[in-house]
Amino acid sequence: MSTFMAKEHEIARRWFVLDAAGKSLGRVAATAATILNGKHRPEYTRGVDCGEFVIIINADKAVLTGNKLTDKYHYHHSGYIGGMKKVQYKTLMETKPEYAMELAVKGMLPHNSIGRKSATRLKVYAGATHKHEAQKPVAYEI
Repeated sequence: MSTFMAKEHEIARRWFVLDAAGKSLGRVAATAATILNGKHRPEYTRGVDCGEFVIIINADKAVLTGNKLTDKYHYHHSGYIGGMKKVQYKTLMETKPEYAMELAVKGMLPHNSIGRKSATRLKVYAGATHKHEAQKPVAYEI
C-alpha cells in the first residue's frame, strides 16, 4: 500500500461562505485559515496547496473580546526614518473591518509561498452581500 499524495491540478476547489456576525474575529479567522489551507479535506497533503475559496461576510459585525478594541494596535512602517505608524483596533474596525479580518487570517496561514497563494483565495466583505453568487458558494458553520 502506497501513501496518497494529492496533486494540485487534480484538486476541485469549492467556495465557502463564513458569516462573521456576532462571532469572535479570531475564531472566524482560524476557521477561514483552516479552509484556505485545505486541512479540513481528507486528502490534505502538507507540501501541496489543497485549499478552497473562502468568502467572509459581515466582517464589520465581528467581535473582539476583552479589551482588544482599546489595547491592541496594528503597526506598520512607511519605510522612512521615524515612519512607524500604529492604529488602534477600535479605529481599524470602524474604518476598515475587511483589512482587520484579512490581517488575522494571513497571520494564521503558513508564512511561505503556499500561504501567500492561499491568501489570494480569501474574499472579505463588510456587509451581508457578496458578488460571488455565480460560483454557488456553500454556507460553512463555525
